[in-house]
Amino acid sequence: MHLLKRFGASIDEIEKDGFKVHDKVYMALDGYNNYTMSKSLGILMTSFTDVIHRVKPDWLVLAGDRGETLAASIVGAYTNTPVAHIQAGEVSGNIDGMARHAIGKFTNLHLASNEDSCKRLEKLGEEIFRIKNVGAPQLDELVDKKLNKIKINNLKKKYSLENFKNYILVVFHPVTEDLKNLRNQINVTLNELNKEKYKKVVILPNNDAGSDMVKEEIYSQRNSNYVIFDNLPRYEYLAFLKNCNFMIGNSSSGIIEAASFKKGVINIGRRQNKRLKTFNVISLDKINKRNLHLSIKKIQSLKFKKRLKKVKNPYGDGKSSERIINLLLKTKIDQKLLQKNITY
Repeated sequence: MHLLKRFGASIDEIEKDGFKVHDKVYMALDGYNNYTMSKSLGILMTSFTDVIHRVKPDWLVLAGDRGETLAASIVGAYTNTPVAHIQAGEVSGNIDGMARHAIGKFTNLHLASNEDSCKRLEKLGEEIFRIKNVGAPQLDELVDKKLNKIKINNLKKKYSLENFKNYILVVFHPVTEDLKNLRNQINVTLNELNKEKYKKVVILPNNDAGSDMVKEEIYSQRNSNYVIFDNLPRYEYLAFLKNCNFMIGNSSSGIIEAASFKKGVINIGRRQNKRLKTFNVISLDKINKRNLHLSIKKIQSLKFKKRLKKVKNPYGDGKSSERIINLLLKTKIDQKLLQKNITY
């Protein structure tokens, strides 16, 4: 998805940060349904094997719970390349959660974000010496001085949003195994949001099955109170999150990053429903007009906003990257690391 213009061509951000991209693997088949997703992963696995053969890396470092990450972990295991998995052991609630635990079985070093995840990895039969609690590296950017330099007023001026004084941040991705309910979920959400006086900053979904359906509904219901982005540079997105009235949708950033900014979040559906959350998140596993209306009312109440001041992020302290780098440098790559044993 980093390579696709229709999803924001986010590879540009990577290169602007000074990283040299040595390989570009085009693997996403058009159609964005369950079948193209499955076939795309096969293309990735074939191509990525050639990349590993050519580069012969010391470590393969993977993040999260995507199908692409699962395909890459399988390549790592079968090419005898050590795999380190960032945010191992978490639960989310949809097929990504299944992928995350499958990735765990092909992983040599688990880089977990909290104690809850560490305990789950133990229960999954992973050897204790492989499990490290390092926190979630997404939070490192939240304490970065670069974020403080991005002024929201300058950002609004850049995108001609001077009249967006108060706004709701909307990030809604499809749930690939629940497409029958997807159109209703996004419809109910947008209908209720359109009743609110606040502006809406909308980030369009990823390229999973059902993404076109989400986009169609957003474009059909948008009005002058909407501004829509295919993608935003990371620090600009964080600035919008930091300064929003509240966030709504089903993005992991509502669970992981929002708590650091003490922002309320309405989480819709099953995509993130199993994740470790704190009280800034209002979860609606099944959405309807009434419970969403009440949730929007609650999240804007003075009582809820006052309570938000006490929220603490359970995903780390913003120093994860340093811990991860040190572990990769210090971990000895030998047969003990490469040959896994299940503890049960």
